[in-house]
Amino acid sequence: MSQTTAARVRSWILPIGIIAIAGLLITLVVLQVTSGRSAPGGAAAEQPDEMDLSYIESRDPSDVQSAGPLDAPVGLVVYSDYQCPFCAKWTQDTLPTMLEYAERGDLRIEWRDVNQYGADSERAALAAHAAAKQGKFWEFHDALFPDGEHLAPHELTEEALTGLAGKLGLDTAQFVADLEAPETLELVRGYATSGQQLGVSGTPTFVLGGEPIVGAQPSGVFIDAFERALAKVG
Repeated sequence: MSQTTAARVRSWILPIGIIAIAGLLITLVVLQVTSGRSAPGGAAAEQPDEMDLSYIESRDPSDVQSAGPLDAPVGLVVYSDYQCPFCAKWTQDTLPTMLEYAERGDLRIEWRDVNQYGADSERAALAAHAAAKQGKFWEFHDALFPDGEHLAPHELTEEALTGLAGKLGLDTAQFVADLEAPETLELVRGYATSGQQLGVSGTPTFVLGGEPIVGAQPSGVFIDAFERALAKVG
């Protein structure tokens, strides 16, 4: 299949994937509301009066793919893919505003890659985590989505990603070691699996303040959802 044909196929597959996610998330919410969600230890949790998926936030102090304080009043979990054009667009258009909320202490962002486009996506996710271990996750993330576009597959080889790390001032030997480490692969695949178990089959998908948002919606959608969530806890 030529690159042009593949691009056309991807252009109509993605909207179908987004519809599928919406259906799966709705199913999840219905099951949660009707059956209740088990709390840690197997105890029955109180059935929520409204949709709330905030339980997927990890709030893990060792999470190097995050921004904002652990105790931020609102959480945002992002399910993404480094070969996804809509993820790249969201990174350029909306992520800067979300990072501003995180910087002022009102939002906790947790980034999770589902790697639905295969080996290139997974390699990019491994590289982003390797950069994160040197405190450069967001810088490397932005470099993988330059000007709101995703990189081509030939730019996601290990050699190319290591060169990118060098340009960002990272210790490239440590970067390669972390990229190739079994624990990095385990973590990255664990993130992908957790997204798939939630029902995420297309990207980007978000849970903001417990509310699912499907697709790279306009920034105003995320701003409104954030403000609603903040008002609830304020």
